[in-house]
Amino acid sequence: MNLQLLQTRLGYTFQDAGLLQQALTHRSHSSVHNERLEFLGDSILNCVVASILYDRYLEIDEGDLSRLRANLVKQQSLFEIAQKLELSQFLRLGEGELKSGGFRRPSILADTLEALLGAIYLDGGFNHARDVIRSFYIPILDSVDPQTLGKDAKTLLQEFLQAKKISLPTYNVIATHGAAHSQEFEIECLVPKLGIQVFGRGGSRRAGEQAAAKLALAAAEQAVQKAPAAARKSKPRAAQLKLAGIATVQEQPASPAKAANK
Repeated sequence: MNLQLLQTRLGYTFQDAGLLQQALTHRSHSSVHNERLEFLGDSILNCVVASILYDRYLEIDEGDLSRLRANLVKQQSLFEIAQKLELSQFLRLGEGELKSGGFRRPSILADTLEALLGAIYLDGGFNHARDVIRSFYIPILDSVDPQTLGKDAKTLLQEFLQAKKISLPTYNVIATHGAAHSQEFEIECLVPKLGIQVFGRGGSRRAGEQAAAKLALAAAEQAVQKAPAAARKSKPRAAQLKLAGIATVQEQPASPAKAANK
């Protein structure tokens, strides 16, 4: 196990190698494990991320700052950072966790990353922990939109339609599949004004609605972008949107006046 490689990736070299070892040790491995370090690292992470957001986004209010922070420090975000560090190759797991694939488990990798931050704080102080956390998050923040980060697909779709003064979508359960304990829901999302009908699937009604909303948002954005160009043409035609063969935009019916002139 090349711990120097991990320290290079972190941008920090430990004075106390024992702290680094402990931070990488899952409770399944030995009685000296990383859970207390994880607790400490979680608090430091929240503090530093809050400080970064406070300094960076001067016009964003407390509610949106909280949303941004929650999204940045959630398990999935930490898991993605851990993957970039290839942290799984440095974990110290018990035999049972090794056999069950614990080195791939998002919760274990996220917790270990927090433990590493706690260990850096104890080993080198707050400023070093802050610098490591900033190295993780500044590149992420440079590439995201703070107005949409952390918002789910249904919220984004609703905000998009409201901004365009378009009626909100409707969601309908089309079908359920599978046994009662493992059902999959097929959900229809309709945006009548744009002629959009899409279908999403998920392990719950909410998950299905989110999947459908994501497709509907992509379709709505394309439809709105194409609308000005279509308006300039003498004979408007229906636009077809191809989104993985699921989302479709239906042709708008001709007005009664136009139908009479045909």
